[in-house]
Amino acid sequence: MSHHHHHHHHHVDPEAGDFRMALAVGVNMLLTVAQVVGGILSGSLAMIADALHNFSDAISLIIAALARKIARRPANAEMPFGYARAESVAALINYTTLIVIGVYLMIEAVLRFLSPEPVEGWMIVIIAGVALVIDVATALLTYSMSKDSHNIRAAFLHNVADAMGSLAVILAGTLILLFGWTWIDPLVTLLIAGYILWMAFAEIGGVIRVLMLGSPPDVVPAQVLEAAQAIEGVAGLHKAHLWQVDEHTTALQAHLVVDEGAWARADGIKRAVKEEMQSRFGLRQVTLELECSRHSCASPQDWGDA
Repeated sequence: MSHHHHHHHHHVDPEAGDFRMALAVGVNMLLTVAQVVGGILSGSLAMIADALHNFSDAISLIIAALARKIARRPANAEMPFGYARAESVAALINYTTLIVIGVYLMIEAVLRFLSPEPVEGWMIVIIAGVALVIDVATALLTYSMSKDSHNIRAAFLHNVADAMGSLAVILAGTLILLFGWTWIDPLVTLLIAGYILWMAFAEIGGVIRVLMLGSPPDVVPAQVLEAAQAIEGVAGLHKAHLWQVDEHTTALQAHLVVDEGAWARADGIKRAVKEEMQSRFGLRQVTLELECSRHSCASPQDWGDA
């Protein structure tokens, strides 16, 4: 689910976004306390599982909010690329915690299957009902921001998983009340955990790709070279690096080989290549080192420095 808006950013006003994030954090902290108390009193593992998840929601929102603030800092001598990757780091932390929580819940659920414990149905249903309302409210607060940022999306997915958890806990509590099926509690916990893990693993790859300086998933690297080589006067492009500076900015750095007879037009050729890169692939940060075909690198490779 990679949303790359190269040409248009519809960012929410930063200050409005900050207030929404703060509100979401406060509400989730209150809910966590209520759920832990409810889980202990009712003996429901699914309830405590949901509380743990809610607490991770609040933490994930705090991490996401801090990263948003850091990411706005301008580039300087120490950080020439700026601080935008703070959001990728935050997303990585949040997806990793989701995976840890998912694994922990699975282990707890299996143990509960092996040694079942009594569960109070009523309390579960009431507290999970309150939780569901808060989860939905938090998800609505962060939804519009999540479309444009994998950092906020990680926090948003924490919430979506939570809302699912609350629904599942309500279902479990109702079945325990109606039929006395206490095994539903660990079963629901397993399902919540499975869903959390599936979601986290689906999203974490894109974040790691940004941090590992991978090429953007929506650009075919071979097409970038072909497009440059199709321009008149270009003999080739090599030692190229194509990477995501952050979620929304992609950069290209390469050696541009100019035909021997076209060296007088080298600047114009370079400009034409840059314009093609921006219009066709949305590459705004393009750095080209010019070489004359007579003196170009000996048997270079297309990608990387070797």
